Formats: sequence, C-alpha cells, structure tokens
Amino acid sequence: MNKTKATREQLNKIIELRQEIHQNCLTKYGDAQFDLMDSVLSNQRVNSYAELTLSPQFKRQWHSGYQGIKAGRQNRQAMANLLHKQLPSTGIRVYALDTTIWPHPRAKTLNGLVYEYNATLSKGQTVISKAHVYSGLCWIPERKGSWALPLSMRRLPVNSTAVTMGVAQVKQFLRQRGAVSDEVVDVIASDGHYGTHLYLAAFKGAKQLGAITRLRRDRVLSGPPPPYSGRGRPPVHGDRFAFAEPETWWEPDEQVVFEDTGHGQVKLQAWHNLHAKQDASTSFTVIRAQIHQERTAKKRPKAIWLAYIGPALAIRTAWECFDHRWAIEPQFRFRKQQLHWTLPMFQLAQRCDRWSQLIDLAYWQLYLARDIVADQPRPWQPSLDSLTPGRVLQGFGQLFSQLKSPTPLPKRRGKSPGWAKGTQRTKRPKRKPVKRNHKRRQTA
Repeated sequence: MNKTKATREQLNKIIELRQEIHQNCLTKYGDAQFDLMDSVLSNQRVNSYAELTLSPQFKRQWHSGYQGIKAGRQNRQAMANLLHKQLPSTGIRVYALDTTIWPHPRAKTLNGLVYEYNATLSKGQTVISKAHVYSGLCWIPERKGSWALPLSMRRLPVNSTAVTMGVAQVKQFLRQRGAVSDEVVDVIASDGHYGTHLYLAAFKGAKQLGAITRLRRDRVLSGPPPPYSGRGRPPVHGDRFAFAEPETWWEPDEQVVFEDTGHGQVKLQAWHNLHAKQDASTSFTVIRAQIHQERTAKKRPKAIWLAYIGPALAIRTAWECFDHRWAIEPQFRFRKQQLHWTLPMFQLAQRCDRWSQLIDLAYWQLYLARDIVADQPRPWQPSLDSLTPGRVLQGFGQLFSQLKSPTPLPKRRGKSPGWAKGTQRTKRPKRKPVKRNHKRRQTA
C-alpha cells in the first residue's frame, strides 16, 4: 500500500469518526458542542473559556458556547461504542487506570466538590484543594510512548473512592466489550492505591481480562492453605508471606533476568496463589521486580511489588504491561495544559462532565491524525519521527480544510428577548466541599 492511499484511508477514518460523533453522540445542541471540540483542536492560546468561541472553527456567537454545555446532551453509550470500535481486534491490549483532579479553588456554589491533595512543583510537597476527582480508564497503544486514549472518564461522587469507581469502570468495560475472541487479552495496569483485594476481586472469572497493580512494600499476604487433614475446619490461609521480611519468602515459582533497553537489568521473581487475609477466595500472582541501572549503581532503587490476576502470561509480559501505565500521567497533564480541560469555571458538576467528554473525543482525533499530520516543530524543537500528542496538536490545524465540519452554518433567529422585566433572580446556594475520611486501608 502506497503512502498516499494510506493517508487517504486514515483521513477517511477521521471523517467517519467525526460524522458519527455529530450524528449519534451529541444529541442536543450538538452543533455548538462539536464546534467547541474543534476550537480546542485549533491549538490557540486562550485565557478563558469564552475565548474558545473566538476561534475560526466556532461558527456561532460566543453565548452558544455556554448554551451548548448548559443545555447540551450526550449519548454516553454511543460514545463508548464508538471508542471501543477503535481498539485493535488481536493481541494484548493494555489499559491504565488512575485518578486525577480538576481543581476549583474559587468555586462556592459548585456541587460535588471534595477536599483533595494537589501536587505542586515543589518536590515532595502537596496542597489541599477544592476539586472534582476523575477516574480515567485509558487504552495505552504502545509501551514507552506518550499516548493514552481515554475510554471512560468518570467523576467520583463525594461518597465514593478510587477503588469503588475503578471496580465500576471495570464492570462497565466488560459489558461494553462484550464477547471477545481467544486472540485478545486485555490487561489493566494501575498504581498502588488499587492494590487491594476489593479491586482484584472484580477480575475473578472474567474471560481474557487481567489486572496488574502495584502493592505496598509493607504488605503481608498468605500462601495457599495446606491439605485438609480430615479433622476440624479446613484451613483457609497458608504460610505467612511478608514483603519486608525476606526470611518469610519461599523459593519463587518463576524467576527471570533480562536486559531492558530503558531500565537496564531487570530481575523478576514470582510467587503464585497468594491472597490477602480479608479474601482468601481471590488468589493472585505476586511479582517482585528489581531494576539495576548503571547510572544508579551507587544507589540501587528499591524493588517494587506487583500483583497480577487474569489469563496466563509470562511474568516478563506482565511486568511490561505494568510499564505501559506511565503514559496516563502525561495524558492528564496534556489535557489540562493544552486541551484546556480545567480552564472553564462551570456552575454545575454535570457541565464539567459534558466538557470532559468533548476533551476525550478531541484527544482521539489527535491520535488518528498522528500519521497524516506533518510535523511542525517550533524553532527550538527537534524533529520527531513518531509524533507526540502535543506535536500533532501543533499541526492539526492544517487538516480542517480537508475534514469539513459536519455542523451547518447557524440560522439567524432574531434578537433574543433577554431577561423578562420583573422576574427576580435567585442566587445559587453555596455548597461546602466534603472532607472525605481517608481511612487507613487494611492491607495486612
């Protein structure tokens, strides 16, 4: 297949995606919402949400930008179906699950706010902010890349936790993907706060779906129970396995040492059929990963502990799936800084959710355009063979002439009557953020 034909096919794929978004996903005030999404992709520098409506891609008056989010409606099921159709149909598909916050430091009437830790530029320091917490489930197409394609971006209710929301997203993912062939294996990678039996139990019995998550270094687990002696209650727990006490470890079931291009020498040890004392029915594989890099020979990094549950995979493959997880961090930063995700100051949390969905759809368009957009580096930037999201965004504007927005030109409807005289304006009630009780997790 020649390059011109491949470019044409990729361009047609983006056009089909945009048409389906407009026809099936944005059900009310869809034109305004679609123009807002294109305004984000125009890569303009803005200081406020209202300035997005000044983009040449926004064909309406500035107040339509607010009306589209205020009264607009979206078909979330159609969106999910559309995004799942973009996934590959074979091989190991790796996903990342993590949370991020949308700070609202000056909001007084916004609902659904909680006090949450917010990282700062100072090393090892955080501040407490009023914010919405969002849980993102993203497909990671390649290891050591910077793309993380959002499949589900859900706001945590004030009485929910990252683990309970993660379990809900996993169940939604299972319903969404439906039946899968034996040629597909889905693995969800997550960080340490998902390393509990409550989260791992959601993967029991799931066909072709696994999870690999980081565990705390002070965990204490139990091995498989010994054979039943025939007297009394059958044993539930086996020998004690404490991560911080090497004398409690027995010989690993698997062990491998190899050289990795990015991490240097990697040593993996695996113990099968361990479980937490709170849930003996959820057994998983524990992997200890020790990384040795020449530049850090004087201070060798501490080993990390991982839990894997799911279809049979080599421990090296499972560890590489966890290494995919890194890409979700720059994705969160990119959507905040360059896609203006946290720029608007809406009055209701539901409007924040609608805006988040538009950002997800915009990000997917950048990914589909990565091979057809010409690199346009700044004078101080080197050229790249494989474009990052930021570099695709810099050159995405050249595609608008070929994409041809499916939204029609607006029709004039006369002058708005405005606010009726004598009608009283009611102030929105002030709402205080909720202070969530972060109980210490029972991990021993």
